[in-house]
Amino acid sequence: MKFASEFRDPKLARALLTAIAEKADAIGATREKPVHIMEICGGHTHSIFRYGLDKLIHEGIEFIHGPGCPVCVLPRARVDECIELAERPEVIFTTFGDAMRVPGSTKSLIQAKADGADIRMVYSPLDALELARRNPDREVVFFGLGFETTTPSTALAIQQAAREGLKNFTVFCNHITVPEPIKALLDDPYMMLDGFIGPGHVSMVIGIHPYDFIAQDYGKPIVVAGFEPTDLLQSVLMVLTQIEQGQPRVENQYGRVVPENGNPVSLAAIEDVYEKRPSFEWRGLGEIDASGLRIRETYRAYDAEEKFGIGYAVGRREVPEVEGCACGQVMTGRIKPTQCPQFGKGCTPETALGALMVSSEGACAAYWQYGGARTAAE
Repeated sequence: MKFASEFRDPKLARALLTAIAEKADAIGATREKPVHIMEICGGHTHSIFRYGLDKLIHEGIEFIHGPGCPVCVLPRARVDECIELAERPEVIFTTFGDAMRVPGSTKSLIQAKADGADIRMVYSPLDALELARRNPDREVVFFGLGFETTTPSTALAIQQAAREGLKNFTVFCNHITVPEPIKALLDDPYMMLDGFIGPGHVSMVIGIHPYDFIAQDYGKPIVVAGFEPTDLLQSVLMVLTQIEQGQPRVENQYGRVVPENGNPVSLAAIEDVYEKRPSFEWRGLGEIDASGLRIRETYRAYDAEEKFGIGYAVGRREVPEVEGCACGQVMTGRIKPTQCPQFGKGCTPETALGALMVSSEGACAAYWQYGGARTAAE
């Protein structure tokens, strides 16, 4: 299969939906007692709603939206620290566009830019490196944000800066890892999860074995999935088959992209540049042990936290969530976005209270874009 249209074939989709319905009936899944399947990745959430899979699938299957959006899980304190860095007169602050509208305590990065801060959107950390070369009298800070998907590119940029001896380039490191928050959710006695759809892009880097603990220690099936509608439907069918067989394991539906053992070049770069933080704060989940990365001592000259005395280098800053904002509950699957009292009222894309409404992978943004706005108005 070479073309996207083949993964959106209505005939194939109908066949998969029929097979899912038969499997769901066989295991006794009903609207009243559904099988709860968490799609970890926010990209999967958007695909589910874009193609209406939540409406087409058997009523005994309920999708639970997980914390797989790195912009969404960033706590407000870290956004505030980004703005603090960006407003330094000597700094050019660079970031991916997805983070520009995430609200901090008083403003977002895009509002800070409007107030005069030198904040520039880039497509790669290499763009930030080029800015550092062209502006030797300025401090260029790159906002290193994302799961294992984007971590290698930041690591490679730091390695290149070290080779060139650039003195005015640093990274504000907010790279985080997927397995640890999944474990935190599974350890939560209030979570009702029967299986997982695993992230495709993250797994392209780390492979499938970091998820072995899900099946081995918790007895839950997980299927690493692609992002097209038939990818997701096939993955749901694979999860249900594991449940029916009573044999939880890690399966790779996205084998055309995800190698079993990950990308060795990317993994080597991550290992060279980063080490685990003792803990890192996640919006909605709190501090999770060993869930974040920091820059190793060898490359500490490129660590913005150390250079500017900010963030975990001086102690974690506690910033409470906006009153009435239910981002944490949505990200942990406790409620749907439309059950948040602020959805479509105090919180819209234009007046966002939380990152889930403005991130391209946020669950609230998916509900709003693909019908949630109409639901909120009803």
